[in-house]
Amino acid sequence: MVIFSAVAMVFYGIALILVTSRLFHPNGPNRKAVAMLAAVGVVCHALALYNVVFTADGQNLSLTNMISLVCWIIALTFTIVLQHVKAIILVPVVFACAIISVALLWLVPPQYIRHFGENPEVLVHVVMALMAYSTLVIAALYAVQLWFIQNRLKSKQLKVSPVMPPLMTVERQLYHLVIIGMILLSLSLATGFIFMDGLFKGPQGHKAVLSSMAWLVYITMLWQQYTKGVRIRTAVIYTISGAFLLSLSYFGARIVKELILS
Repeated sequence: MVIFSAVAMVFYGIALILVTSRLFHPNGPNRKAVAMLAAVGVVCHALALYNVVFTADGQNLSLTNMISLVCWIIALTFTIVLQHVKAIILVPVVFACAIISVALLWLVPPQYIRHFGENPEVLVHVVMALMAYSTLVIAALYAVQLWFIQNRLKSKQLKVSPVMPPLMTVERQLYHLVIIGMILLSLSLATGFIFMDGLFKGPQGHKAVLSSMAWLVYITMLWQQYTKGVRIRTAVIYTISGAFLLSLSYFGARIVKELILS
């Protein structure tokens, strides 16, 4: 696991340097080279995760493992779309988070063993939740990019660059991501209601409440956009607020339990 983690961090790091060194260059970074380096990092990251998640005792879904898994999904997504979508300004954040998440695998190795072989329906719920959260975190990153571009345009500090995507393109992509994330989040909540007893009771209660609140935030945003339109600043607030609620839902209690009280 250590070897795979080290290699992943090295290749993520090289890709990060290539991007940041030419981020605002007129021609931008070499996307193909960055994608190839990042692909090696993503593969090694996946192998490191496989070694720590799948144990002889069951599936280790510790806080650090889950955070690293989310970062891997996001890094994988950006690596795949890097040459086709103008989101290069977000790539340094994505790769930096991936490096930190890989380091956490061996620096903070708590255990939270589950047995999905005995409860495959719970696995469906967890997969849906992970995919929803990853998609909506990517949407939050797009919201930050949208806010950045709008502020630069208002202050007339934004120069025409092939690296910087058009404002309307980013806004359209943001809503596409929110819609996809909402579908996945709805499926996650539905599978939780169907397969998990007492979803709003006991230790799972706060997760269900916060996830439902996030769902309401996103559905309100989409409804307003459909009926009368949403200003960019308001869309950014909605998107980041929803991602924050989901983060509290998925990781809030476990941060206290695994890292503070352990």
